Amino acid sequence: MSAVKLDATKLSYEINPDLSRVDWKYVCELFDKVNWRVREEREIEAAFKKSTWSIFIYEGERLIAFGRTVDDGRYYALLADVVVDPDFQGNGLGKYLVKTLNEKLGDNYHFVNLTAAPGKGDFYKSLGWKKQSTSYIWPQGPKQLRQHTEPDQ
Repeated sequence: MSAVKLDATKLSYEINPDLSRVDWKYVCELFDKVNWRVREEREIEAAFKKSTWSIFIYEGERLIAFGRTVDDGRYYALLADVVVDPDFQGNGLGKYLVKTLNEKLGDNYHFVNLTAAPGKGDFYKSLGWKKQSTSYIWPQGPKQLRQHTEPDQ
């Protein structure tokens, strides 16, 4: 349940906005707030600039959610950096981000994937996503190894 109930009339949804207007320092703060690996302002800005689709959701002037896609235009696509400020979770913003980004990609791809944050698998399953049995990761450290891999059999 969200800590803050949103007034939908105060929300703005920006698809592929002018990225020079985004407060990248605050974007990094939101990554920290959801306990994701540290992002550097100029690096995450560069990553978003290379993304085909990006969405930013604001309540008034305050950024409260965002997400993006990474893709090759035809075969592989990935939903990435789907982040909702924990103070505003439970208002359907994550669902909107995932659904809209997926719709923007369309049916042109052989694979559309995402990596769920630990504990968020049921959220994606509720939206129709399926757990892939053949996906693998090259862990980038002990935390990723612990949170995103199954124990060796």
